Amino acid sequence: MKPLAVIAAAPLAILLAVRVWPHAPLSARIPLSTTVYSADHQLLRATLASDDQYRLWTPLSQMSPALTGAFLLKEDRWFYWHPGLNPTAIARATFRTYARKDRQGGSTITMQLARLLYHQNTRTARGKLRQIATALWLEARYSKREILEAYLNLVPFGGNVQGVGAASRIYFGKSPERVTLGEAVTLAVIPQSPTARTLREPQLLKARARLAALYIHTHRTSDADRRQLESPIPARPDQPMPWLAPHFVDQLLAARSTAAPRIDTTLDSALQRTVERQIQRYIDQYADRGIHNASVLLLDSRDMAVKAWIGSAAYWNESIDGQVDGILAKRSPGSTLKPIIYAMALDQGVLHPRTILRDLPSSFGPFTPENFDGRFFGPIPAEEALIRSRNVPAVWVTTQLRQPSLYEFLQTAGVSRLKSESFYGLALALGGGELTMEELATLYGMLANQGVLRPITAVPSSLPDGARLLSPEAAFITLDMLRHNPRPDDDGSPATHTRWPVAWKTGTSWGFRDAWTAGVVGPYVLVVWIGDFTGKGNPAFVGVDAAAPLFFRIADAVNLLHANEHVSALDSPPGVSKVAVCAESGDLPNAWCPHTVETWYIPGKSPIRVSQLHRPVAIDIGTGRPACPPYSPQTTRFEVFEFWSSDMLKLFREAGMPRRTPPPLPACTADDSADGPRIASPRLAVTYTLRRARPDAVIALEAGVAADVQSLFWFDGAALIGKTTVRAGAFPWRPSADGAHLIRVIDDHGRSAERDVQVQFSR
Repeated sequence: MKPLAVIAAAPLAILLAVRVWPHAPLSARIPLSTTVYSADHQLLRATLASDDQYRLWTPLSQMSPALTGAFLLKEDRWFYWHPGLNPTAIARATFRTYARKDRQGGSTITMQLARLLYHQNTRTARGKLRQIATALWLEARYSKREILEAYLNLVPFGGNVQGVGAASRIYFGKSPERVTLGEAVTLAVIPQSPTARTLREPQLLKARARLAALYIHTHRTSDADRRQLESPIPARPDQPMPWLAPHFVDQLLAARSTAAPRIDTTLDSALQRTVERQIQRYIDQYADRGIHNASVLLLDSRDMAVKAWIGSAAYWNESIDGQVDGILAKRSPGSTLKPIIYAMALDQGVLHPRTILRDLPSSFGPFTPENFDGRFFGPIPAEEALIRSRNVPAVWVTTQLRQPSLYEFLQTAGVSRLKSESFYGLALALGGGELTMEELATLYGMLANQGVLRPITAVPSSLPDGARLLSPEAAFITLDMLRHNPRPDDDGSPATHTRWPVAWKTGTSWGFRDAWTAGVVGPYVLVVWIGDFTGKGNPAFVGVDAAAPLFFRIADAVNLLHANEHVSALDSPPGVSKVAVCAESGDLPNAWCPHTVETWYIPGKSPIRVSQLHRPVAIDIGTGRPACPPYSPQTTRFEVFEFWSSDMLKLFREAGMPRRTPPPLPACTADDSADGPRIASPRLAVTYTLRRARPDAVIALEAGVAADVQSLFWFDGAALIGKTTVRAGAFPWRPSADGAHLIRVIDDHGRSAERDVQVQFSR
């Protein structure tokens, strides 16, 4: 008995060993298309497999039961009961094929898979036997579920379409799990005639009718199911495969290291479509202004995940070079770097939001910046200078940055392909360098993430730690300042819906080549670019006029799409405080400051001193002139004056806003705390070249002084050049010799300043 038992058990043991022995899944044997999916499971694109077939591997769990049921009914009703071949079906097919000359197939689904998988020729008896042997091997090696799944992913649907994953999208524009009963029956009969040109050919219509009748006969069907089965073929053949977010997908496919069959991304297809619609409507509206192209990047600031990526306004539009991805292109950012400059200045103790900056004609060595509008505002709070995008204050702030400088900061932040720091100089603050939209969005994401720089992610991943480049306090105050920037469409009327807070900044590159708006919109980072990929300028390409309107259209559309998403207010970190400062000076108010405002400051960093702008002057009641001590209430009264510097007073006069100037103070009341002269000309680090043949060629000597100064004395070394009054303006100087000169200026209170000047004469 034992030998017989062993003999009987041997085949079972062999089958068990074959089944449990480790083996590669059937999908590993099949060349597959690469599919790219959005975060909301929308197919963005499917590439051709290596054999030029569209073959989208779809797990059986992601196919509708109606779809699998229709194929089993059509191809192999006894699939779950046979070992790989159905002798009854083979005998019936042989009889009908050779006795009645009515060719009929008898292959099971497993046999069909063997033919498709190993490209077998089954038209000969030898080929058929090989097919049967392979089917038996597959049944021993794989489960029924694995075999059915592989078959449904390999079954041909004509042309270069294989598998229900591709066919359901091409014929019905939907994934296999959403296929209805009527659609499933249609798909099940197509492999019978995969070369048919249309679904209206007689053989397909007859085959579908027969299968529908069989389904009704073998299944309990509802009235709705019957209507689906008896209605005309519900298909729209030859729909193109999805081609969504093309620039984004191009970038992903180019960056992949391995040919994975599926790439899941962070992109939100609803947000992508929303942004694309807004771009198209905007360009249609303003095409007459020469606005034909735009790029937009939308990120979720919480994990820096890409939510919408539009590299150009129209991918297939050759007239705008639509296949160029503007998000990856290096462009001048204009003034969009100014928030980073001010955030660094906050961190380095250069300013706070109410620090008064000087917006007046200024030279920084050989660099003489101008404002975009050609005007100067005079004294201006830092917050207002940032919001109004004043160039001169931004350049001055940049000169105060140390450890790191702006250039060093951008290097640390990962801005690529920067030239040397000396190449850009201070022009870097005004867009002299080039950044990609990705790099710019990363910098704004850093502000949204409390100073932590994190990389942009396009595929789901764990949140990276990131690198802290700014303090939470500096990032918070910078965003708070930007949130006070009024919308370009803000007319004071109430909004129709609850708007997310928006912290935003515009930028315009030199020559009107690029118009930018970048900012933080609720939980998102949004960057918009308007321009021309050829670099051609257009006066319409101004950030606030061209990019900002589109920016806010997109911001409002995204806000509405996620209206139920709660966005908390910007919470101040524990390291910031509020303090009252004098509105006119930005310093702590002294006893005579008439107006105060509150501002944020960072204890231990922000520059805080007592204001000296407003000071009392003792006036003799009898003469109306400043008096010397001792003061008597009967003979003396006090008046408060604003002690502006001479250059500021000049700017006020030119702007039509003259200030009341304090009277000349007697020596007995001279104020040693006032600032000394500030040399405006000659410029720092400039070599002046004068022609000997032109005796009228001179160098202007000019300095800004405190309000109590009336006269200035200019010296070349120890030699007196001349005396001038403040109101007389610049003093002309003709050097006596070339070479190095030490120019010194002394005001009538003994305060002084000096500067080295290099002079050379030419013929």
